[in-house]
Amino acid sequence: MPGRVVDYLLNEISALGVTHLFGVDGANIEDVYDAIFEADGHPVGVIAKHEFSAATMADGYARSTGGLGVVAATSGGGAMNLVAGLAESYASRVPVLALIGQPPTALEGHGAFQDSSGRAESIDAVALFTTISRYCARVEDPAELPGQFAAAVAAARAGGPAVLLLPKDVQQQVMPVEDLSPADAIAPPGLGDRISGSPPRRDIAPFAVEPTATYGDGSIVDAQAYAELADTLTTARGTGKVVIIAGDQVARNDARTELADLVDALDAAIGLAPDAKDVYRNSGPGYCGVAGSMGHPELAEALTAASACLLVGTRMPVTALAGLDTALAAVPVLSIGALPPFPAARHVTATDLAAAIAELLSRIGTAPSRPAQEQTHLTPMTVPAADGPGLRYRTIVESIERRLPAGADIFADAGNTGASVVHYLRVPAGGRFVVALGMGGMGYAFGAGIGSAFARHDAADGPHRTIVIAGDGSFFMHGMELHTAVEYHLPMTFIVLNNNAHAMCVTREQLYYRDRYSFNRFRPTELGAGVAAMFPGLPVRTVTEPGELTGALDAAFAATGPALVEILCDPDEIPPFQPFLSTIDASRSTP
Repeated sequence: MPGRVVDYLLNEISALGVTHLFGVDGANIEDVYDAIFEADGHPVGVIAKHEFSAATMADGYARSTGGLGVVAATSGGGAMNLVAGLAESYASRVPVLALIGQPPTALEGHGAFQDSSGRAESIDAVALFTTISRYCARVEDPAELPGQFAAAVAAARAGGPAVLLLPKDVQQQVMPVEDLSPADAIAPPGLGDRISGSPPRRDIAPFAVEPTATYGDGSIVDAQAYAELADTLTTARGTGKVVIIAGDQVARNDARTELADLVDALDAAIGLAPDAKDVYRNSGPGYCGVAGSMGHPELAEALTAASACLLVGTRMPVTALAGLDTALAAVPVLSIGALPPFPAARHVTATDLAAAIAELLSRIGTAPSRPAQEQTHLTPMTVPAADGPGLRYRTIVESIERRLPAGADIFADAGNTGASVVHYLRVPAGGRFVVALGMGGMGYAFGAGIGSAFARHDAADGPHRTIVIAGDGSFFMHGMELHTAVEYHLPMTFIVLNNNAHAMCVTREQLYYRDRYSFNRFRPTELGAGVAAMFPGLPVRTVTEPGELTGALDAAFAATGPALVEILCDPDEIPPFQPFLSTIDASRSTP
């Protein structure tokens, strides 16, 4: 017997290897959860506390697995609450499929509760979600669903969210027997390697397009473009030092091994975009730290003496580019990745970096024998001394790094906390590191960390503990997703730096608005005590002195399920964030 539309959707999602579906239930999406029950938990249905967090759970799941994240939400406010989370996935090119319930079709345009059909002056959900997705379709006929599902999955795999809007009555309809398999319509992710169609910027021309070669799986390689890129890199290797700056596409394509092989083959120095700290070992010869506004001077120094710079899987947005503009302008810049970078560069498009780098390595060959290099020492930014209450960012982050369990996955949230984690923390081998720089939404790390924990806590390479590091402002936005971690007894440690403020906004008031007022300082809250009262049995520690930090972290990391550490810190401490430090330096030099 053919099943319902929702049964069909769940079966196809499970067939893609998706193990968890995240969402918030409601009248116009409840049939999806009924189908999850009937499917005996394949995939597992996870109920979040807010749709934004459900979307970030799907995002975090996708980033950690390299696969597809799936989120489901009901109509009206539930659908609207997805927008910020899907916008992050769109900006960061994370593959997420959103299933969004809609009122029954017979009621659309007739005053239906939560109508978003675009009829009778209602909100137009297709128009809304089209702006933050790679594909959006309203499913009005079950016979069209296989093609729509296939198109949605293919679009998401290409980099970003896809949305299927599902009226309640359509969800309940029976799928036609002849339309039960879209598998042939879903193309496997391939290289799709072509030279960017964007016009060359400044005076830098792209690599020439020549006749293509084809791999056995049908993916295409522009042979001449790869040959030119390989020749350019080989020449640069022979005349000086190649510097690689790697981005988060390396993580999305699980190309870490290939990237390490490329660094070795080119005997290159390497820096990492702020949201890509887990794509290459954070220690050892050649590592020059983080690029951009939260970065390290070693990378800028390496670029000034480089024979060429190769960007791998990064567009070099402002957060990665800040402070490197002059150095990059003075060196030949090459690029390989899904999209051309923002700085002028000779670019080869590669949608699968693992295969693309392997192709490049086959043309480069091994590096000539050179003397072994010593481990690179990273110089932290010099920040003004703070004399307020609580612990200092560097003390906190370096203590966290020393106590981290092997293979820990770190999710850093926005603001001063995020800047400090990006700058000071070295990611442990085998671990993941995620910071949301697409939209920079506060509270992202709570849902994203939970989504990742479902996929990674019992991974094939061993269990991973997930560490969420956030400020109190982010906690008060979406930190109650802690409840979801408690419900599922996930191996997670939540570290909340509590300065009773939106501290980055406090800093901006001080630096850019003459420190005449503050809207962003809060009354003190006993956050740890409050959480402990809400969740009896949850390990909670509050740290007020440096001597308490090690014991609190050890206990929180040793817990079998979730734990929380509140750390009091100073709202007036300046974080390691170059725009702030440059403003302070400029003010000191002004008469």
